[in-house]
Order: sequence, then structure tokens, then C-alpha cells
Amino acid sequence: MFCKISLTILFFIFTSIAFAQSGRIKPSETPTPTPRPRIIYLPTETVSETPKPQTRPTPTPKIDEDDSDVIRVDSALVPIPVSVIDSGGRAVTNLNLEDFELLIDGKAAEISDLSRSETPVRLALLFDNSSSVTQAREFEKKAAVRFFKRVIRPEKDLAAIYSVSTISRLEQPLTKNVSLLTDAIENFPQPQGATALLDAIIKASNHLKEVEGRRVIVIVSDGDDTISDSSFEEAVRAAQAANCQIYVVKTTEFENFKRTGVRGGNANIRTLAAERRMQEITTQTGGAVYSPIDERELDQAFNQISAELSQAYILNYYPEEQSKPNEFRTISLKIKGRENLTVRTRKGYYVSKFQK
Repeated sequence: MFCKISLTILFFIFTSIAFAQSGRIKPSETPTPTPRPRIIYLPTETVSETPKPQTRPTPTPKIDEDDSDVIRVDSALVPIPVSVIDSGGRAVTNLNLEDFELLIDGKAAEISDLSRSETPVRLALLFDNSSSVTQAREFEKKAAVRFFKRVIRPEKDLAAIYSVSTISRLEQPLTKNVSLLTDAIENFPQPQGATALLDAIIKASNHLKEVEGRRVIVIVSDGDDTISDSSFEEAVRAAQAANCQIYVVKTTEFENFKRTGVRGGNANIRTLAAERRMQEITTQTGGAVYSPIDERELDQAFNQISAELSQAYILNYYPEEQSKPNEFRTISLKIKGRENLTVRTRKGYYVSKFQK
């Protein structure tokens, strides 16, 4: 009996071993838990406890609002807008790089390249709305409307309007909509007060220097400043520092011709002084003064401005010599072997902080 029991026990032991070795019964395993990274929850993102280093973008250098650099770009490039006019007042458009001779501070300088001006225009019109232009009021309004319709290319250009009286005011911010510009002119209040023209030039220059493009100021006025806090020299510097070209459509001749029937009639010392200032500031910035006596001459003036803006050359110059920021350097430009051509360009530039 004892032997039977022993044999039975041994039989069950060997049977269990055989099943285990056959692999048909897999012993249960307690898996080793895989360590998971701890997650830190922030209001807007989920990061691991040991975050990967992130590449931070290079910050764009900030421009000091008080910095009056001319060329607000991150290089030493000095673009020089140039208009070339023949003896008949027509724009010359067939010149090449080798036709130009550039002098900086009286020394020959190399022009890196030349292109035709397809740069968008950023323009500010300064409209004299003082009591001194009452007689020429409608003439000035027509002049401004004609100008915008002829010159502004809505697909690429922007323009703004300032009214100039005792205080200059931005009547229409930069826009490509010619209708908004002409509406602003038509809705001007009646002219009154004094003429702070020099203050307006500085304000417009500072406004335009913050935008990219070819910067132009067009003044429709008799040019007689009577109340500005700023000096003429400060106005010239502001325009040069902002790389603005200034054109003047002067209404004095219209007033005199209407009153006397003679071109230039009844001009006084004050009028002559205003004319000299307008001639000087346009010469320094590469613009021009126009003094029409009627609408026919007005059309001719605006046709000329339009041609200069659309057909000008852009010369690029990289300074080789080191200069101090805000140092003024003179520009002289000639056309080789073509003494009969008139070259209009700015008379100099202020060194930017990138041109040290």
C-alpha cells in the first residue's frame, strides 16, 4: 500500500516537470516598470523635467528713436538717388554705370552698382493752409489733387498729407488710396493762422524715415515761414538725415501774376528770402523748385516731378574709410563728358552707426 502511494506521488511530480519544460505553460512575470519621465505642467506647454536646450532667435537690434542716422539698414550701404535732366528739361534714361563719376568729400569713390528706380515712393505732401495763401487757395488745392492723380502709383506707392498753418497736422496717414488723399484736400478747413513750414518739414522727415522706400516731400506753398520754432538749418539737416528729397510747387508766382500780369511782379524782400530758402533746401536734398503761373505750367511741373520719381537712377556706394556716426560727408556726382546734363542728387549724407 505504501509503495502504491509513493509511486503515485512520484508520477505526479514527473508529469509537472514535463509540462513545465514543454513551454505550453508560461509562468507569469511581474514586468519591471519602465521609468517614465516626470512631466511638469505649465499653463501653455508640457516639458520634461530636464528640457532640451532650445535655440533662441537672434534679436533684431533696436533703433534708438533719437538716432538720426540717414540709412536705416544693417549695413554700410549708402543708396544715392539721382535724376539726370537734359537742356530741354527731359529725363535722361540711357546712362550706364561707367558714365557716372562719384566724389565723397572731394575724393574719387567707387560705385558698386547702378539700377533704375523701381523702389516704391513714400511721399508726404505739405499743404499750406495758412492765411497767407487765401488768394491762391483754389490753385493750391488743384495743384495737390493733380499731383496725386499723376504721380502716385496705387500698386506700390504710399502718400500722406500734412496741413501747414500755425501748427502742422497729419490730415491723412500714409495710404495708397488716391481718393482718400483728394478727399482730405477737398475737406480742408478755411485757411487761417501763421505758417510753420520749417517745423512741418522736420515733422514729415521724421515720419518718413521710419518707412522703407524712396522718401519724398512735396511742398505746395508760397514758402514763407512766419512762426516755426525750428531754424532753416535744422530743417535741412532733418531732411538730409532722413534721406528725403524735397520738391516745391511754389504758389507765389501765381499770386503775383494774377495781381500784376507780370511774371515775378511785386516781389518783396520777404518773398525773395523765402524763395532762396526753398531753392537751397531742394538743392541740398536733390529736388527742385517749380513756380507755375497757370495750370498749363502746373501740369508741366508735375509731369517733371513724376518723370524724376519714376525714371531716376539709384547708385549704391559702400564707404571704405571709417567715420564717426552722425558725421556729414559731402557727395558730388558728375556725368563724364556730358557737361550739358543736369544732375540732381543730395549734397551729402550723415554717417550711420553701421558705417563706423
